[in-house]
Amino acid sequence: MNYREEYESWLHDGRLSQEEKNELLALEGNEKELEYRFGGELEFGTAGMRGIIGCGKNMMNVRTVMRASQGLAEYVKTLGGAAMARGVVISYDTRRNSRLFAEKSAQVLAKNGIKAYLFNEVHPVPMLSYAVRYLNTVAGVMITASHNPKEYNGYKVYGEDGAQMSPEATAIVVGFIEKITDYLCVTGENNANIVPVPKEVDETYIAALEKLTLSEEAVKKCGKDLKLVYTPVHGSGYVPVTTILKKLGINVTVVKEQTAEDTEFSTVAVPNPEFKETLAMGIALANQIHADVVFGTDPDSDRLGVAVKDDRGEFVALSGNQVGILLLDYILTRLKEDGCLPKNAAVVKSFVTTGMAKAICDDFGVALYETPVGFKFIGEKIKEWEQSGKHEYVFGFEESCGYLRGTHARDKDAVVASMLCAEMVCYYKYIGKTVYGRLQEIYKKYGYVLDKNVSVQYAGLNAMKEMNAVVDALKTVSVEKIGNMAVQAVRDYSASVRRTAAGKEEKLDIPKCNCVYYELEGGSFVCVRPSGTEPKLKIYYSVREKDEPSAQAALESAKKSVEALLNRLK
Repeated sequence: MNYREEYESWLHDGRLSQEEKNELLALEGNEKELEYRFGGELEFGTAGMRGIIGCGKNMMNVRTVMRASQGLAEYVKTLGGAAMARGVVISYDTRRNSRLFAEKSAQVLAKNGIKAYLFNEVHPVPMLSYAVRYLNTVAGVMITASHNPKEYNGYKVYGEDGAQMSPEATAIVVGFIEKITDYLCVTGENNANIVPVPKEVDETYIAALEKLTLSEEAVKKCGKDLKLVYTPVHGSGYVPVTTILKKLGINVTVVKEQTAEDTEFSTVAVPNPEFKETLAMGIALANQIHADVVFGTDPDSDRLGVAVKDDRGEFVALSGNQVGILLLDYILTRLKEDGCLPKNAAVVKSFVTTGMAKAICDDFGVALYETPVGFKFIGEKIKEWEQSGKHEYVFGFEESCGYLRGTHARDKDAVVASMLCAEMVCYYKYIGKTVYGRLQEIYKKYGYVLDKNVSVQYAGLNAMKEMNAVVDALKTVSVEKIGNMAVQAVRDYSASVRRTAAGKEEKLDIPKCNCVYYELEGGSFVCVRPSGTEPKLKIYYSVREKDEPSAQAALESAKKSVEALLNRLK
């Protein structure tokens, strides 16, 4: 059927609610919108599915959520009765319809004879990941669209290790989902199989985080006098973040207006703590009370944004790369000072994350591994090393404000990151330094690295296809220089191949993804990839120079070069 026929089929189906019918009737005559909603299907990829909320096959709604849950149920049933009894745990954040989608997911699983653990209130991604492991469930579901605008919601699936489901298992789930061509046929209930998540999950999660503290003496000395402002940006981080900070005796002041579970995120343009604008109310409060630091978490509390005072006493928002650098340096420093740095210690980062990580890890004699974008790949490394004993995981991070210390969870954890950043502030205060001052010391020691991400927005049904076509076209073009920097090698991650400027070719031992990565002289790089969760082509720049002015100049030159290259490919 074409999109018009699909629309008519849904509109006149007696199983559709009156509310859904009214929504569809209001779209009559808007062919562009109807084509978007019914001309394709909401894709279920390795990060689950994410889309705009609304009625239709290509939207986030109870029909697409229940269809996905039925596909997951079919997969769990193939694992046998023991797996069905272990069950699936479901959490959700503060977005539109998140609770409803979570309940519908639980009902579908329950009707299929699968135990469904359901949190009775919002809980963040890291606590869902932890709950999968603590409750020994066979899978987990998180209803969230992370940091996306308010119009979005999403459905993320986790494997039994607490990491996002592997590509192999996801492919099986997708196969079952695709067999369900009638979106309105899936039903659910059997509430006897739906059980609440035990309260002890919350308590043991906080206890697990307490074991990861690194500067007890500094926190004891400076924590009660620290002025820390925190905003959950209307999300699920409010309770766990304030709980762990207060547990450690760290003084925290919250932005009261942003503690409300507001589905519209009405105090911010976008609930993404990567942007300084999202931290604006926190910074305003911090200036009012003369605070030391500002934290902000996104709706599902897997990302942490941080603002600190510079040498002039003004708040500057740190990038995800800068927070990652600071945490990496702090964790390795404290472990080494206490004689606790494992001989086989290893750090993991995505390959688009700052090149500064290598310099720091090399200095500490710690192994550094790179993965594709997506924290599930970092989770896979943790699992691999637990089984092999080759390395002991000490830290993992991504440039998109995602960090994890500890193995209690297998996804980004803004709660433990908040704890570590707070005690890091205490530690530097304890030894007479500042966080900003330490960042400048790092630059002075290892060289200045400027990291910048640029997103090119796409729209429409063919957005993903168009973005992938751009990346595919890049693979066919020979690029000798980007800006004033020579290209030393090109990595084609879709073919797992690295080709040097001299023509030498070698295989890359890393999961495949559609991405082109240019290694530039001096340790700089440029990487181009389509986002897996948003209609954006993402371009990552990491420029290493002797100082900030030189890096800024090199960055601008590189950006112009890449823009010209992309324009030639149109």
